[in-house]
Amino acid sequence: MDKNNYALIMAGGIGSRFWPVSTESFPKQFHDLLGTGQSLLQRTFSRMQKVVPSENIRILTNESYFDLTQEQLPEIQPEQIILEPAMRNTAPCILMAALKVKKENPKAVMLIAPSDHWIEDEDKFTQDILTCFQAAKMEDKLLTLGIKPLFPNTGYGYIESSLEDSTPIKKVIQFREKPDYDTAKKFLAAGNFVWNAGIFVWSVESITQAFKTHLPTMHKLFYAGYDAYNTSKEKAFVSKAYPQAENISIDYGILEKATNVYVLPAHFDWSDLGTWGSLHEKLEKDKDNNAIVRADYLFTDATNNIVYTDKKKLVVLDGIEDYIVVDKENVLLFYPKKKEQEIKDLLQDIEDKFSTKYS
Repeated sequence: MDKNNYALIMAGGIGSRFWPVSTESFPKQFHDLLGTGQSLLQRTFSRMQKVVPSENIRILTNESYFDLTQEQLPEIQPEQIILEPAMRNTAPCILMAALKVKKENPKAVMLIAPSDHWIEDEDKFTQDILTCFQAAKMEDKLLTLGIKPLFPNTGYGYIESSLEDSTPIKKVIQFREKPDYDTAKKFLAAGNFVWNAGIFVWSVESITQAFKTHLPTMHKLFYAGYDAYNTSKEKAFVSKAYPQAENISIDYGILEKATNVYVLPAHFDWSDLGTWGSLHEKLEKDKDNNAIVRADYLFTDATNNIVYTDKKKLVVLDGIEDYIVVDKENVLLFYPKKKEQEIKDLLQDIEDKFSTKYS
């Protein structure tokens, strides 16, 4: 396996749309949501080992999740866990990680991937990533993997490439924000749009140069600590510098500005597991399209529901359709699937009324 291949697993999010299972103290990437015997983070780490030497995998997460990460991935060294002292979106943490890796290996190419995605065909994933690694080593390209859209989804951003481009890796024309339903249907009909999966590949040289060009203030801030990275002085520098960084995503900060961005339409199946509805799609269902995790159940005239209990118990439903039913410790959630995007906002109302004990 190529020693120049590195991977950065993004594992710092809270996953608030999966409340009450995902909480600030124990977010969804550390849960086994699909009953595979591995958490989403563990499954992602295992997938990365197929394309990157284990010692070259870095976990990027919040300081508060250091112990959880070590507990779930005991095979890695503490220095493979890169800690964020503050929440600043994806651009600052990717730059910091890239500079750390660049200091260790200036020839490195990096795969950036979220910890909470679900990919079943890992062999096709491996082939796509190796294709991108090769391209990133050969040329100054910032590569992203796009997912061929299966339906007019309004919850994802889209990436547009040229209709005339017949090459496997296509030059990106532009990134498009989450569309309304009619616009999403037009994207599908056009045939040259893919979902933005948030999976990237680039050389450390290309991405640090891109930051220097498009986010020069941020590059200057983090480059000031270059000598401290990977030494005992790093923590002190990061603790002081990181909170000063602009709160901005890699998409807004770099990819929508750069002219050397390319997309490979992925050959693997993919889900971002962003909501209870997306989990429902991936789980096995009964004859009435109900997905059940752990519970014994007796359903009458109940269809298209997802029922999730944190331990074995009996759930009885009658006349219920398209609902999320979650039983976890001291919380029972009974919520319409069509309003699942609002669960994130619901947490603020709960905090205002009851304090933070439920989140």
